[in-house]
Amino acid sequence: MVSEWSVECSADDPVLVVPWSDPSNPDRHFIDLRENPYDLDHLPEAEQYPPLMHALRALNASRSVVFTAKCDAWPVNDADELSRLRLELDQLADETPAGFASYIDILWRERSIFASFHQHEQLLHRLDRRAAPLDHPYVMLDCVLRPAMVDITGPQEGFAISLYVKALGHDAHSAEENWGAALKDVAALLRTKDLALA
Repeated sequence: MVSEWSVECSADDPVLVVPWSDPSNPDRHFIDLRENPYDLDHLPEAEQYPPLMHALRALNASRSVVFTAKCDAWPVNDADELSRLRLELDQLADETPAGFASYIDILWRERSIFASFHQHEQLLHRLDRRAAPLDHPYVMLDCVLRPAMVDITGPQEGFAISLYVKALGHDAHSAEENWGAALKDVAALLRTKDLALA
């Protein structure tokens, strides 16, 4: 698996705010899956794409070191985006005409990690090293470190990671299958107890 990460923490970059709501669509808002795991039923993306549902369930489970704030999944139809992904994965256009992608915004539950830029950098280095050997030649993991503001039990400033899992395939079905298998492995890596300690 190709894995890379970047930082978007300048004054002009967006801040992830939790809880959030979409003023243009009242049905879209933060759902705390730690407290209400059955609220997965209210996420149309999770219902439509079972691998996303399984990843959200795993990442918000009581023993998980993280929780999720936002997510989405979609077929990649943009020609430029497909070209960039093929270039990153060293794949030929005629062999991989289809793509699929998702993102999940995650936050560390432990307050000292959530608040530390340095610890997030270390986490991303470790995640990068552990993801690279995974046997997913048609998939890329792209992580973005960004600022976050969480106000659930009181306001806290810290950092979040946006996990983008992007896959190619010889058709739409195989692209989605490649994505789903990789997302499962990435979620398992994130639940590794020593990820924040190693």
